[in-house]
Amino acid sequence: MYLEKIESPSDIKKLSEEELKILCHEVRNLIVEVTKENGGHLASSLGAVELIVAMLYVFDAEQDKMIFDVGHQSYAYKILTKRKEAFSKIRTEGGISGFPNMKESKYDAFSTGHSSTSISVFLLFFPSSSVSSSLL
Repeated sequence: MYLEKIESPSDIKKLSEEELKILCHEVRNLIVEVTKENGGHLASSLGAVELIVAMLYVFDAEQDKMIFDVGHQSYAYKILTKRKEAFSKIRTEGGISGFPNMKESKYDAFSTGHSSTSISVFLLFFPSSSVSSSLL
């Protein structure tokens, strides 16, 4: 109902709080259906749906870099950043990646595989920040 109306991340900002809850439910259902067919990382993806919707609601996906520590948490992000139609082919030959991939979308700030990449990516993007200095 709402998912079919999302053509870009900016469309999420037009939804009410109640509509956002329904959108999360629809995204979660799509992830379950596709993962049943193609395999994938179900629990980590389902656990991140509300967080990803909130990030896309608050931040500007065109400008702000979204960094995932665990790449397979990004399924909802892929769906809501113009890959909804391609999502049915995730993790299949010729389909989209199960992880963020810069070659796949302008919305993916970096390409990654499994996990534990967020600190390295942050340091790459913001090497001189006070936060990155305290991490070292």
